[in-house]
Amino acid sequence: TQSIKITTGIRNYGTCCKVELNMHIPHHDNHNKPIVDRNDGRVPLCFFNIVKLNKGETFNSQVEGYETCLVPATGSIDVSVGNETYEQVGKRLHIWEGDPEGVYVPVGVAATMRCVSDEAEVFVGGAKHDEVYEPFVVRENDIDPVQYGSDDTKTHRKIKHILGQNPGGQVGRLLVSELFTVGAGGWSGFPPHKHDTDHLPSETRHDEVYNFRFNPEHGFGAQFLTKEGEDYGDVYHIRNSSTILLEKGYHPCVAAPGYEMYYFTILAGLSQRPLIQNFHSDHAYQLETIPGIKDMINKFK
Repeated sequence: TQSIKITTGIRNYGTCCKVELNMHIPHHDNHNKPIVDRNDGRVPLCFFNIVKLNKGETFNSQVEGYETCLVPATGSIDVSVGNETYEQVGKRLHIWEGDPEGVYVPVGVAATMRCVSDEAEVFVGGAKHDEVYEPFVVRENDIDPVQYGSDDTKTHRKIKHILGQNPGGQVGRLLVSELFTVGAGGWSGFPPHKHDTDHLPSETRHDEVYNFRFNPEHGFGAQFLTKEGEDYGDVYHIRNSSTILLEKGYHPCVAAPGYEMYYFTILAGLSQRPLIQNFHSDHAYQLETIPGIKDMINKFK
């Protein structure tokens, strides 16, 4: 019996092997408790929680040592941070319509969210940092969108930056965005790239976390993860609300034909906020074949 380490327990596949998965967290009811907690052993720079509330319910989010951004995936919330209150953050019934909104919460500061719609699902993305800044709100009009790729290259994608290149206030190490495949099926994160080593000016160390959604919900895709110097890497079967942790390696992903794919993205830098991606040398030439991809790359810097 072969065994590969994982955090979510051992799964047996017949009598041939038992597989332990450690970078894929399948959908589960997290009961509003962190999915990726502080000082995680795989992606210690990142924090991730999903909070689900019904109308009138409240939740207090306070993450010591991490700056965070509260982003309603669906529904609307009022958010109180220190002396500031931001009303009706989030305008969407589902992620496939409209633009996101969010609230930046400084390191270690308590933020209380109250659901003002019938229900709300809120992403809480964070990055390890030690300086405390001021809170601010990101409204629909503040979202920085970019669209690139093409149907011909199977790379047509839209990105909505919530905390991007020019955020509405001071941010330490956190980048937050939403990524969509445009149309049904197609590749994302291509050409294969990595950002697991601080080697300026060619690459930065950024831990990363994805949470996937599909339209229709029974859709699926695959996440590739290949470490530097390896010919073959891991491939994870991703489904609705799968969470992927990206510690090291090249990591393109793909949606199956007939399905739209979305993923909420948290990037947390070790030494700086701007992201510098290192594209795999075997595939980097395809940067010249994908329309608009260089503008996309610059938006993360």
